[in-house]
Amino acid sequence: MQKGGCVVGSSGPPLVIVAAICGAETTREDNPNLPLTPEELAEAATLARAAGAAMVHLHVRDQAGRPTQDREVFRRTMELIRAQSDILIQVSTGGAVGMTLEERAQPLELDPDMATLTCGTVNFGEGVFLNPPDGIRQLARRMLERGIRPELEILDVGMLAFAQRLEKEGLIKPPLHFDLVLGVRGGIPGGARNLVHLVESLPPGATWSVAGIGRWETPMGAMAIAMGGHVRVGLEDNVYYHRGVLAESNAQLVARMARIAAELGRPVADPATARQILGLPEGRPQGSAGSTA
Repeated sequence: MQKGGCVVGSSGPPLVIVAAICGAETTREDNPNLPLTPEELAEAATLARAAGAAMVHLHVRDQAGRPTQDREVFRRTMELIRAQSDILIQVSTGGAVGMTLEERAQPLELDPDMATLTCGTVNFGEGVFLNPPDGIRQLARRMLERGIRPELEILDVGMLAFAQRLEKEGLIKPPLHFDLVLGVRGGIPGGARNLVHLVESLPPGATWSVAGIGRWETPMGAMAIAMGGHVRVGLEDNVYYHRGVLAESNAQLVARMARIAAELGRPVADPATARQILGLPEGRPQGSAGSTA
């Protein structure tokens, strides 16, 4: 049973693990094991799937290793992933700080299984991750028109209220899924009290996952597992395995969450189970990455 947003007892529903394998800010100076090319990203997604991930959260890079939202780079990467694995693909519409809305929207044309929708503007390190209300609505409308379910990215408490406004306006449809991002410099800090507050503020019937940034990845992930939520891990969010010890791969970070889940009685969801839990529409055939539109 559930009480106050927390699972009571020693077991719970299947756990969806999302692998955030690259990101836009992490570099090989941070961790030399970071995958960058379409081929490396596809291999990382495949290994993460084998370690227990049901979904990959996808950013891509250009030939120089810089963040890009170029549709054709996404297309190539998605085709390679789908040729190698049944892992679900969630594309980022956040891109990198400073990108325009049109740049950020490009991968939606490839009809991924899911896409992120950040629900407000936030200081992001020394930059500003700009998400004005009308821009958020435009992205939400495009997802709605294409039948792509958004993952509602929450980096601070006020973003929850705006997400619920989007639902009232008919721009997002239940079941709603939230990703609670804790530990970004400028957003809500990591910590048990903040996570519980966010979870208790969610609308009824919503599903949720946690992305703990940096040192918060493992403790916030473990809390989410115990509370009945889901987890995002990967080199986008955290480059270390232990303090001062760089992670060898995304798969290593995924495997740790899968082990914690096993100890807490949470079976790890495969992609088909994750699709049911998150209320995702049936995906495109493997090897297809949408069409230009």
